[in-house]
Amino acid sequence: MLTMTDNAVMVIRDLAYQQDVGEAGGLRIAADTQAGSLSIELVPQPVQGDQVVDNQGARIFLDTDAAQLLNDTSVDATVDDEGIVQFGFTEKE
Repeated sequence: MLTMTDNAVMVIRDLAYQQDVGEAGGLRIAADTQAGSLSIELVPQPVQGDQVVDNQGARIFLDTDAAQLLNDTSVDATVDDEGIVQFGFTEKE
């Protein structure tokens, strides 16, 4: 299962609060297997079938392909001086 670093928890909670996605909202990660990429967006609730990862109120919703792809990874987040958020994924050891 995907895990979150402490930084990712803080950033995701802050983003959800700033964008007012609501109590059930969070960050949705979907895999585009054709393009070999991931899309990340704030949403008010998970889509039916999404795997929900909740860590201290920071919620990530994973579509089926993303859940399989990111099964043994950890997500981290950083915010640069201009407020740009970047997410990174590393394999758990």
